[in-house]
Amino acid sequence: MLLLPLLLLTDLIPGADNKHGHEHVFHGPTSFYVMHISSFVNSTWTQQQGSGWLEDLQIHGWDSDSGTAIFLKPWSKGNFSDAELTEVVEGFRVYFIEFKQQIQYRFSELELTYPFEVQGVAGCELHSGETTVSFLRNALGGVDFISLQNNSCVPAAQGGSRAQRFCAIFSEYQGLLNIIETLLSNTCPRFLLGVLDAGKAELQRQVKPEAWLSSGPPPLPGHLKLVCHVSGFYPKPVLVMWMRGEQEHPETHQGDILPNADGTWYLRVTLDVMAGEEANLNCQVKHSSLGGQDIVLHWGHPTSTMVIILAIILPTFILLICLALWYLRRRSYQNIQ
Repeated sequence: MLLLPLLLLTDLIPGADNKHGHEHVFHGPTSFYVMHISSFVNSTWTQQQGSGWLEDLQIHGWDSDSGTAIFLKPWSKGNFSDAELTEVVEGFRVYFIEFKQQIQYRFSELELTYPFEVQGVAGCELHSGETTVSFLRNALGGVDFISLQNNSCVPAAQGGSRAQRFCAIFSEYQGLLNIIETLLSNTCPRFLLGVLDAGKAELQRQVKPEAWLSSGPPPLPGHLKLVCHVSGFYPKPVLVMWMRGEQEHPETHQGDILPNADGTWYLRVTLDVMAGEEANLNCQVKHSSLGGQDIVLHWGHPTSTMVIILAIILPTFILLICLALWYLRRRSYQNIQ
């Protein structure tokens, strides 16, 4: 079986039989998952990749050469002891070995051809009220293959008869399905809660965004491209809208939220309008760090950056004028003497 090696993890991962009934208040990331990618180049060469993620933040890596986990954050171990983690890492090391062997063993039965790649993701998500949702999905060559739902293997439509054949075999191992369900519904939430608690200083930090406006290359003659830049914010969730008065403009286009080098995020939101129709437009930024005080930048008004520049230059300019007047008056007085 493709997932048969998970049987080995039952005794290795602590807390597999314990419920997580304690109270915990958490903010920021609410899911943890493990990604596994196996690239089968030929019958003798395979590359294995593994990683652990808190939503879009990677906190674990995997060194396939030495078969060891890489902890990317000081708090990546959560509340697990070193002894517990050693056993967990050993379990995954054995899993990767067995996974490769089982795939090769079922190679003909699953009608596979080299080269091919298998991708898998499994984890859990915490909802309000301590409700836990677990998930396990596998893909073959980037196409959905199977998933685990209600403790049953479900073939994906894109997987065709090959996925149906796999689930038919896998479903005979009900004991294994129960073990996987226990790992996902009990052990994963326990680890997630521990990591959220250990890393709360970083995960719950709030960094206010900076915002400014600019114009981009016009998409068509007689048009304008208005650009709203928002940078330096954390956590990642942010809402940026181009507004006409109090209504969101329907032509708003949001780009991808990109990482900055310091761990904060950057977003660029654009709006294409006809020249002459840019009046009464503004960019509105909502973020948890702002405490409900949204940033609103009006097109044609000084941006926050310009206000800062003027606040520095204008007093300096006034001071220079005063000094010049004082100097001229002093010279005039000396000439009279």
